[in-house]
This record gives sequence, C-alpha cells and structure tokens, in this order.
Amino acid sequence: MAAVAGQQLAGELAPVPPRVRTGAVRRFPFWRWIILVLAGLYFALPLYAGFRFSGLSSFPAVASQEGFSEAFTLSIRLAAITTVLTLVLMVPTVIWVHLRLPKVRRIMETITILPIVIPPVVLILGVLEVSPAGLKASPNLLALLYVVLAMPFAYRALDAGLRALDLKTLVEASNSLGGGMGTTLWRIILPNLRTALLSATVLTVALVLGEFTMASLDQYQTFPVWIVAFDQTSGPISVAASLAALIVTWIVLMLITAIGGRGRGGRGSGATLYSVARREPPGGS
Repeated sequence: MAAVAGQQLAGELAPVPPRVRTGAVRRFPFWRWIILVLAGLYFALPLYAGFRFSGLSSFPAVASQEGFSEAFTLSIRLAAITTVLTLVLMVPTVIWVHLRLPKVRRIMETITILPIVIPPVVLILGVLEVSPAGLKASPNLLALLYVVLAMPFAYRALDAGLRALDLKTLVEASNSLGGGMGTTLWRIILPNLRTALLSATVLTVALVLGEFTMASLDQYQTFPVWIVAFDQTSGPISVAASLAALIVTWIVLMLITAIGGRGRGGRGSGATLYSVARREPPGGS
C-alpha cells in the first residue's frame, strides 16, 4: 500500500507537459520580413529603372532590329551544343567518380574550379593561338570553350544530386534484377538525377546566353555582343533586350523548379528502382 501511495503521489507531483496546439499558425519573424523587403528592393530598383528608361514601347521593337535574329539564333545554337556536350562529358564522369573513385572527388573539385580562376581572356587567346584554321573559322569553337566554362557549375550541380542518392545501393539493386550498366544509367540513375540535370542545363544555358568576352574576341556576334554593339545606337532598345533576356531566364528557372519539384513524387523517386526488367528463370514463373 505504501508503494502504491508513493507512486500516486509521484504522479501528482510530476510536471504536466504543455499541450501542443495542432492548429496554431507559426508566426514569421519580423526581422525576416525586413531582410526580404531589403533584398527585394535591391533587385527591384535597378529593374524598375531599366523599365523606366526603355519604356514599354521598346520591347516589341527589339525583335525587328537589324542583326537580332542572327545573333539570338547563334546564341541558342551555341547553348544547345554546349549543353549536350557538357552533359555527355560530365554525367558519366561524375557517376564513375562517385562509384569507383571516391578518393578522387577532392581532385575533381580542384580541377573543375580552374575555369573560374583563369580569366576568360587568357583562355580564348590561348585557344586561338593553337587552334587549327578550320576550327577558328567556325563558331563551334565557342561551344567547346563554353563547355570548359560551364564545367564548374555542371559538376557541382550533378555532384550535389548524386550525394543525395544512395548510388551504390541503387546500382547493386539494379544489377541484382538483371540490369546492365546502360540500363542502370538510363532507367535508374538519370531519372533520379532529373533535378540535378535540369539545374546543370539552366546554369549552362544562362552562362552561354550571357557570355561576352570570348565571343567578342573571337569576333562572333552572339546575343550579348549584339546588345553591347546596339547600345551605341539605341540605348533604350539595348536595355529592353537585356530585360527581356532576364525575364525569359526567370521564366525558365521557374519552369525548371516546377518540373523538378513535380518529378520528386513520381518517376525519379525511389519507385524507379523497380523499373528494371527482371530476368525470367529458364522454366518461366
């Protein structure tokens, strides 16, 4: 009886945990609103000044200016070639490093940061000095150089995507179900890397559409070179073209975010692990 009474007394004296209100709304701290407002003003004021300077009437006139279609088409072509070459080179390399050579990741991070450290002027002058005449006469030389410039951004986007996966387990599970390396890459790894691939693509395209130094020294009029050259004759049209390119880039980024977020719940999640074709036993099942 004494033991029972002691337990009851201890239960009465024990502190009661506070009740958690399930329907309570979390308040957003006031200092965060201040930071968001200041950051918004920092980005919005230059854009507003650009809109005021160019005027709405300048935007429809951008596409009808001389040399716009040729410059924009060349930039889109270079962006497509650069993106394809970058993904073809970087995706297998990063996957192989994560699977077979994890100790080389530090060396890869150091190597891929070099294009940011070395000035673009040095790169283009060195390439023009040693390139054959046939390659110098083609704008595809710029695409090869842009692959080097895009390497740091593409590598880090793909590396972050692979770090979020249990890559070794996925590959072993695919092999146990009868999938070869090609099947594993196409049906297992790439769907799970959808967001990383989209991020690398956006960064590469944005880099190509905004690069000026190499294109101007190689004497090709890409879209950024056209904007700078046209600025000498019509400032409002040039500013309108820059704002239009910025708006298009924002739209593409929002679409990439929407596609990547929607793909997490469907294909590209853990469900893709079971999409590998299984080997049937000799007698069937």
